[in-house]
Amino acid sequence: MAESIARHYFGKSVYVQSAGVRKGEADGFMSAVLDEIGIDASKHKPRTLVELEEWEGLNFDLIISLSPEAHHAALELTRTIAADVEYWPTPDPTIAQGSREQVLDAYRDVRDGLVYRIRLRLKQRSQKSPDDGEGA
Repeated sequence: MAESIARHYFGKSVYVQSAGVRKGEADGFMSAVLDEIGIDASKHKPRTLVELEEWEGLNFDLIISLSPEAHHAALELTRTIAADVEYWPTPDPTIAQGSREQVLDAYRDVRDGLVYRIRLRLKQRSQKSPDDGEGA
């Protein structure tokens, strides 16, 4: 969800990739709630950190983790790469129970929280000048 949101708002001005700590499948609820706000995530293919590293390496300035397990993995990665790590505790909407609408509401809450944080954080990052010593 976070990758699709970042790409939607920042396009190619910020390089973004997402990965999980475990192999996952495409999530229809995620696609549905992003579609509600005009973001098409139907072609997103989840990948793991290992797959991301094998695909293109881990050349990132900033790693944002959303779960305790992902945060631990990000901290382990930064033992061998120079990257800042931020932890944004985020509820796991996949464990929501109830009616379809209640589950969608859990996904909407996560979506809305991520939209807010991503827009705020990446706006700051993309406004830094090259003289700041930080890449986007």
